[in-house]
Amino acid sequence: MGRWAFSVGFPLVPSTSEGPSPGFAPETGPLLRAAVAALAPQLDLLTELGRRFESAGHELALVGGPVRDAFLGRTSPDLDFTTDATPEQVLGLLSSWADAHWDIGRAFGTIGLRKGPAVIEITTYRADAYDRETRKPQVAFGRSLDEDLVRRDFTVNAMALRLPSLEFVDRHDGLVDLAARRLRTPATPEESFADDPLRMMRAARFSAQLGFTVDGDVAAAMTARADTLAIVSAERIREEFTKLLLSVTPRAGLTLLVDTGLAEVFLPELPALRLEVDEHHRHKDVYEHSLTVLEQAIALETDGPDLILRLAALLHDVGKPATRRFEAGGGVSFHHHELVGARMVTKRLKAMRYDKETVREVARLVELHLRFHGYGDGQWTDSAVRRYVTDAGPLLLRLHALTRSDCTTRNPRKAARLARTYDELEDRIERLAAEEELAAVRPELDGNEIGEILGIPPGPVIGEAYRFLLGLRLDEGPIGREAATARLRTWWQTRR
Repeated sequence: MGRWAFSVGFPLVPSTSEGPSPGFAPETGPLLRAAVAALAPQLDLLTELGRRFESAGHELALVGGPVRDAFLGRTSPDLDFTTDATPEQVLGLLSSWADAHWDIGRAFGTIGLRKGPAVIEITTYRADAYDRETRKPQVAFGRSLDEDLVRRDFTVNAMALRLPSLEFVDRHDGLVDLAARRLRTPATPEESFADDPLRMMRAARFSAQLGFTVDGDVAAAMTARADTLAIVSAERIREEFTKLLLSVTPRAGLTLLVDTGLAEVFLPELPALRLEVDEHHRHKDVYEHSLTVLEQAIALETDGPDLILRLAALLHDVGKPATRRFEAGGGVSFHHHELVGARMVTKRLKAMRYDKETVREVARLVELHLRFHGYGDGQWTDSAVRRYVTDAGPLLLRLHALTRSDCTTRNPRKAARLARTYDELEDRIERLAAEEELAAVRPELDGNEIGEILGIPPGPVIGEAYRFLLGLRLDEGPIGREAATARLRTWWQTRR
């Protein structure tokens, strides 16, 4: 176990009352200095809170992510504390001190507060017992900080800073693990994951977000208990998966999900991409290709992490396993895998409880991701370019990024040729857009005007006529209202 004293301007040092901890190691020195710098701006708030609790005869400690992040040199306005005080006692101490407070988590022992820019959560020491069939905790309050820390997910999140004494408490050598960039559990991993299977998802997320390696015993327990993830709600799994996917380097986390079998529970289409490569190597590894496409798409992001683009990049080829066919002569085909994949993506993302807009946009990108390859040597007509832009709609920039990312060939000549061809297509889109306001292509006549010209009321026929005029606009470009009216009348006579 570890215990250090904390003082402003100096690294954390072993407490003289107990001597150096067995977990203290020289490599933790830079982390200690980083923690001092990260926590210095918040020390006044931390000390004030600690003194309020101490004067009332209660304990208070900063715990979890804020402590871990301080050692990583990060500062967050969100602060998590644990205490021996009950939620009612916490409210009595702080309701008039805080700028705002809320008790939505009161049943679980948590009170939320805001003081200036800081968002604070204070939770009574916990010693939960879980129903291991449903993962619902039977809330039980603990009696000590030690009891609280051992129930946390990983050792790097089981460190605490007692307040107001600023004594650093590390019972499970979390600081050593942080220095080694290693994930271990305070209790045995089997016991920890039995209590809360979602912790296995967090292990994958932390490996992606923080670049940590999962300890061998932890990985083994994840593999053995992967199927228990099924008792966790789809919404909670989705949130962890989204955080993982939006991290700086999601490949490590995704690989861990697949290798341990966790992905089979909530996203089986991902491990299914590991198509068996035949002895003639007639196709590339679709799984590795998809991870590479994801990384290349991330490199093209311009306004921060883009969930729509990343989901589409990861899942763009999920239709390949279902459409793979070996052809005479040694070839392999995946005909219409983009259409099959779009349907599969829609079904899977709905099951993961993603919102309707996300599901629709990701599926549309998957459906369109091969459209560029019909461009060939740049021989598309202006009409084809218009349709490409119109079909992509507001997803055009994402489709550009996805299409460029989908090139993972190791042949430099082929890669250069594809890049030049897509450069040419983007140039043509820009030229046509400048000439025709291509991003908002519409017929020369709207629905009301169509009804007046044809003398018909609103209804499905108006939609038919509108689609006819839109096709005309895409094929021939702007033709003017007079010509559009004449062509509409001809279409109407023919239809009747």
